[in-house]
Amino acid sequence: MSSKLSFNIHFNLIIVVSLLFSQTQGQDLPVAKPEDLGFSSKRLERIDDAFNGFVKDNKMAGSVILISRKGKIAYYKGFGYRDLEAKSTMTKDVIFRIASQTKAIVSTGIMILQEEGKLLIQDPLSKYLPEFKETLVAQPKADGGYEVVPTTRPITLRDLLTHTAGIGYGGGPATDQWKAAGFQGWYFADRDEPIAESIKRMAALPMEAQPGSKWVYGYATDILGVVIERASGAPLDQFLKDRIFTPLGMTDTYFFLPKEKASRLAKVYTPKEGQPLAAAPIAGTMDSQGAYIEGPRKSFSGGAGLLSTAKDYYLFLQMMANGGELNGKRLLSRHTVDLMTSNHLSDEVLATHDESFGLGFSVLRDLGQRGTPGSLGEFGWGGAYGSTYWVDPVEGMVVVYFTQLRPSSIVKDQLTLRSLVYQALEK
Repeated sequence: MSSKLSFNIHFNLIIVVSLLFSQTQGQDLPVAKPEDLGFSSKRLERIDDAFNGFVKDNKMAGSVILISRKGKIAYYKGFGYRDLEAKSTMTKDVIFRIASQTKAIVSTGIMILQEEGKLLIQDPLSKYLPEFKETLVAQPKADGGYEVVPTTRPITLRDLLTHTAGIGYGGGPATDQWKAAGFQGWYFADRDEPIAESIKRMAALPMEAQPGSKWVYGYATDILGVVIERASGAPLDQFLKDRIFTPLGMTDTYFFLPKEKASRLAKVYTPKEGQPLAAAPIAGTMDSQGAYIEGPRKSFSGGAGLLSTAKDYYLFLQMMANGGELNGKRLLSRHTVDLMTSNHLSDEVLATHDESFGLGFSVLRDLGQRGTPGSLGEFGWGGAYGSTYWVDPVEGMVVVYFTQLRPSSIVKDQLTLRSLVYQALEK
């Protein structure tokens, strides 16, 4: 065989392999003209004005916004800077810390295991984590202080999915004990131990409320992450990769970022009224840049640990919007999706919490109560770095908004976005 013929064969083989790889790994999102999806292009430009304005006015460094309808992208833009000091532009493929947006993904993992017959959400937690067999509650006393009493019933997986297990983020009457044990807030990335070891020690602490009596937001989904490990026999990061990320094509979602992708991670900023926008400290706990690149890389926080891109998270949400399927890959049955996106809170619990909640998602049941545009049946949530998302089944719409602000924005950016999205809908 001549050297020229050999070169041509190898060159053509490289082209074919590259094309196959791009078709299976790097498919572009389906895009349509806004008008074809019922949006006004001119009215969508109001989003540009508002979010460029937030950057110009020193309210945030940057953000990425993705809006889809009927499974196609109508709007997908980055604003400002990934790194303000370096003047590194906020491109659409920037990676963000998504914090509590991790919860929906881990809740989906639990439901996948239920569909496989490996667990039931009605199961007691102690079936998978025996350390929770006899749990305690800190009950306030009329004259101050608290007493520790046994729980009136076992905690179930459904309690954890709905945040009605009584487990907070280290607050409540027994804050002193939770603080002494080292559990204050949602941040785990700097811990030099597997999440299962942390949760095992947590089980001995007094909870904030009796199971099923109150909506208490906290470590519930971190505990579910350990349940996934026990029920599946796989580490949480591997389970999520194999069962959710890879099937959906989520190629940029991790608990800890590969070193080669470090340059794509957005910087966290701390906004303060009347002061220049400042970058959060490199090291520390919740209000730092976080140990997502440098650090122990041991603690897979199912409640708040993932990093992702707007595109990746959109793929997950579009799967949910489609009733559990995306691009021929079915992760859940439509009945399971319906179950997850229906309200599970009793009237007793709703009396303590003003928002309906499903299995991993908030669920909108009353437009007037919230006072913002939307549709009944909408589901979503957000993250502690300022990100949010929602799925509107009535409009066939998915919205993803990523930014990186701690402790929070000083502008009503999420409310502004919601208003601007709905005002742009014409049909």
